[in-house]
Amino acid sequence: MEPGDSNSAAGGKTQNTSAPPVEGVAGGGTSYGWVDGGLRGTSLGAGVIDPTKVHSEDLLHVWSMPSTANVSQQEAPRSLEKVNLLAARNERESFQIALRPKVSWATSGIAGSVQVQCTDLCSSSGDRLVVAQSITLRRVVPILGVPDALVPIDPLSPQISLHPGETAAVWVSLNVPCGQPPGLYEGEIFITAVKTESDPKTESLPKSERYRLYRELKGCLDITEPRDYSSPEEMVQRLTSASTTLKRMLDNPALQDCQENNGFGDMMDEDVMNNVSVRLKLSLTVWDFTLPVTPSLPAVFGISETVIEDHFCLEHGTEGWYDALDHHFRWLLQYRISPFFCRWGDSMRILAYTCPWPADHPKANEYYSDPRLAAYAVPYAPILSCTDAAKNSLRREVEILKSKPHWSKAYFYLWDEPLNVDQYDMICSISNELRSYAPDVRILTTYYCGPSGSELAPSTFEAFVKVPNVLRPHTQIFCTSEWVLGTREDLVKDIVAELRPDLGEEWWTYVCMGPSDPQPNWHLGMRGTQHRAVMWRVWKEGGTGFLYWGTNCYEKAMIPSAEICFRRGLPPGDGVLFYPGEAFSSSHEPVASTRLERILSGMQDIEYLKLYSSRYGREEGLALLEKTGMYLGPDRYTLDHGPVDVMRGEVYRTCRS
Repeated sequence: MEPGDSNSAAGGKTQNTSAPPVEGVAGGGTSYGWVDGGLRGTSLGAGVIDPTKVHSEDLLHVWSMPSTANVSQQEAPRSLEKVNLLAARNERESFQIALRPKVSWATSGIAGSVQVQCTDLCSSSGDRLVVAQSITLRRVVPILGVPDALVPIDPLSPQISLHPGETAAVWVSLNVPCGQPPGLYEGEIFITAVKTESDPKTESLPKSERYRLYRELKGCLDITEPRDYSSPEEMVQRLTSASTTLKRMLDNPALQDCQENNGFGDMMDEDVMNNVSVRLKLSLTVWDFTLPVTPSLPAVFGISETVIEDHFCLEHGTEGWYDALDHHFRWLLQYRISPFFCRWGDSMRILAYTCPWPADHPKANEYYSDPRLAAYAVPYAPILSCTDAAKNSLRREVEILKSKPHWSKAYFYLWDEPLNVDQYDMICSISNELRSYAPDVRILTTYYCGPSGSELAPSTFEAFVKVPNVLRPHTQIFCTSEWVLGTREDLVKDIVAELRPDLGEEWWTYVCMGPSDPQPNWHLGMRGTQHRAVMWRVWKEGGTGFLYWGTNCYEKAMIPSAEICFRRGLPPGDGVLFYPGEAFSSSHEPVASTRLERILSGMQDIEYLKLYSSRYGREEGLALLEKTGMYLGPDRYTLDHGPVDVMRGEVYRTCRS
């Protein structure tokens, strides 16, 4: 948003537009075929439309939407305005471009294809944010009819298909590096309707030709494989042979159109973009504040190792297994969360660990020392298999880690939501063992009730509040469900009153199946601000950490490209924050959900509120939430994006150096 301006183009100002007529209602008609105001004075004629000869504005609606909007297929068009954004260094700020066809210009069953291209964002001093490095485009794909999966768009072939009567969305993210100079950065995004059909002569190669190209490519690969050469002359000879083969392949008539466009056949040249494209102007104010590399709030999120094993057909402990876990760990760090891998045992026992390698492995120190990691889980191996080998491994693990400077980030997560006295006793027994190895060990326990079978207190809530008296000194991180509080923020003081900060005790929270609408959670179909408000709630209630049970806990599948199905008995989206890339394309990169992006935004909001409170006090920070209308309570938060921009703009205005 523009600093000091509460109505950014991608922000919260909702414009009044006439909704398209609905078939069978008030005169009938369908949403497709509805035109709001006509064309630019151009007659499209009755034949097939050539999009290279018609301005794209005549073919489709284009407008911007904030990152908190769920852009449905029936989203009505709005006017196109400049997008003004604000971001700190080491921050990601996102918005959406909505696209809806006015007419069809394709003959293949879709309305048509559009190409979306972005320029670099440049400042007056010559600094820039570069496309594909700091600027990314992703297509928003519905899951169960709800816009959620963010599938990357190939920057070399940035086309998406539009369907009659449906609104599509592109998610644009601006990633500001830590060292980016402050200033105003400006650029443009070009949206261009393009031809969909290919030249029939080059649409597909004969089978014999494809086999020939394959053999020649394979031969080039064999020639250039690493090997011990008998002499430099042999190396030069082999490379020359490979070069000759590649040149011959590039002369193939099927690649002629690529030669004419220097290899970028799908890319629009500047004249075409200027003449027929819809141009969305974009500006980003980068201000002189850097989000800390280590998040101020430890947010620990689970990754199911068994789902990875099943989905990618990996055997536990193999090289491929380690590679897959490592890839997921590093990918999730960009979202300011601290991942842990987990395997569930009986009665909700849990093996939780952040690093797949033992503490004496070189990879372990690399993992645990990563400044982006705010907390890490140490594996309690005997939780699933109580053998002498497991106990010896545990003792060695703790002995190594407790001498490291990052030990203060360590915790053990042993049991998820213990329910009875026996399970509480097991936690206490394990704690005694761990504290014999390291007296300052931290144990995290999640719970939503007191132990059944005890006479801890006369009421259910009082028994819940008294749990610290049962688990002290065997738990240091008391992690309670937000579901217990409901909309009663005043109950927080009862929970906190039972804790002993002088003994290192902390209060964390979590969401799981509950709470449900209208309270903040990450279920599919909830409002965008409802997703983002999970972290607003954490900050306002004063929790010092957060846990989420699973990020990839979809139904079991035996191949990576299988359709994603949510687990039965859980609200849609619960425990699933990203998808395997293979479900959407040949890419092995995980596909983020809009909900995961909103979690990142909420984590970034915490840093803004923390900065403001460090200058003016926590009471003023709480007052800022209220006076902007962003968040007043679990059932009283903004439904629109505008107040979010107002809060961020106020922090920028009052805290910039």
